[in-house]
Amino acid sequence: MMIEDFGPKVASVWNDLRSTTRNLMERAWRSAASGSAVPVARSLQYDPRADYELSRLLAALDARANEAERPTADEPSHRARRLADACATVLAQQTQSAEVFAQLIQRAHERKDYARVDELAGILPERLAPTEICELARSNSVVVRALAHEALTQMPARLLAALLRDPVDASMAHIALQRQAHEYLSEEAQRILREFEDSGSKSF
Repeated sequence: MMIEDFGPKVASVWNDLRSTTRNLMERAWRSAASGSAVPVARSLQYDPRADYELSRLLAALDARANEAERPTADEPSHRARRLADACATVLAQQTQSAEVFAQLIQRAHERKDYARVDELAGILPERLAPTEICELARSNSVVVRALAHEALTQMPARLLAALLRDPVDASMAHIALQRQAHEYLSEEAQRILREFEDSGSKSF
């Protein structure tokens, strides 16, 4: 099947891909078609442009796959769903983008794929800097916000203490430290909060 069979939107995004990104997806799609679950090796150097390209491709494929729910759905719309799933898998294996994580989490939640939601939540702290997780904690998506707040709460208190000096992220760090102090009875979090409140936010 030719990429044009998926419609002009998917074809346009596909044609904008660099050859390296296109080859990556072709390998992933061949694995999906054969039923194998061969993992895609992550590059030693993160490629944010590949994230951007694959994020756009995933959105276009998902839009095409949504047509599979209609009574008049054709074979390309059903196949687009399988290709979208493969694209999402590649992104999950390599992304270090808060925006892409939000896209993948929301996508998995909408599909009631709670195992994938848990998997993405588990790798958030490994892939994203604390400031990026704070960005997710301000997301418009309820589920993305909840997972980000949980990830912040699981971070070492000393990392959250550093964020208290950040005018943008201080409120998110403060919420996480309060949870550590009150829900988990963390003495370190309690001490940090006392020092923060005693010294005042400007001099902390």
